[in-house]
Amino acid sequence: MHTFLQALILGILTGGVYALMSTGQTLVFGVMRVVNVAQGMLVILSAYLSYTVHQKLGIDPFLTLVIVIPVMFAVGVGIQLAFIRPVKRNRTEAGFEQTLLIMFALAVGIEGILDLVYSSEYRSITTSYANSSWTVGGYTLSVVRVLAFALAVVLLGALWLVLNKTGFGRAVRATVQNPTSARLLGVDTERIGALGMGLGISLAGASGAVFGLIYPFNANSSYDLVSRLLSIIVLGGLGSVIGAVVGSLALGVAEAVVAATVSPVWAPFTFLVVLMVVLLVRPQGIFGVVERGAL
Repeated sequence: MHTFLQALILGILTGGVYALMSTGQTLVFGVMRVVNVAQGMLVILSAYLSYTVHQKLGIDPFLTLVIVIPVMFAVGVGIQLAFIRPVKRNRTEAGFEQTLLIMFALAVGIEGILDLVYSSEYRSITTSYANSSWTVGGYTLSVVRVLAFALAVVLLGALWLVLNKTGFGRAVRATVQNPTSARLLGVDTERIGALGMGLGISLAGASGAVFGLIYPFNANSSYDLVSRLLSIIVLGGLGSVIGAVVGSLALGVAEAVVAATVSPVWAPFTFLVVLMVVLLVRPQGIFGVVERGAL
């Protein structure tokens, strides 16, 4: 029982990091109807950015978020304006396949640049507290994972407030639910799309910094990440932010429990099993309906 509960705690803490990544991805889909297969690579790009700032300036990795998040927001807006908007303007069916290929091409391009700049050697962001832990009630809590989970709670709470308590958030939700009606009501959906893309990718920036604290990484690390993230958003429901959070926590726990009770070798396979089962039993996911894309 102790092993199971320890795995449960680890899974919840890890699920918080997954939630940051997947929420950004599902937000991009909800606003733009773009399946961002580059999200994993953007997380790794953010990890490298945090790593570089930490190495060159000696800033604590969590404080590098002050730089990483705005930079990744700008990257997201730039991707929307330079690549996604032109395709959507020229396609009556929103250019779904074209945007999918564009995001894949961007991921491959970023991977090549990172390999060229940093080589394929694994990097990690190390701090004085990287291997520190607290013991509470006989259970071990990694300091880094607890801080990462706290960061996820704060940022996701801020996202909820933005989406539910601001005019921008209402415009985002209107665009998600019905872009045509939103335009008729005076919502600048192209502007909302650019800001939504920036917001979604800035969450990748936040998660990338903490990812580099927890796991060693190189440019190829994105492939494993993107398969996990797609499994999470399919489980939760495409376009559902709540679904992304619930799916992240559920799969984080499942992964940790399988690793502790069966074998760490089988833990990554958990995501693929869940993905196949959900696609067969409930393709729209737990919370979402693809056509509605409700937040």
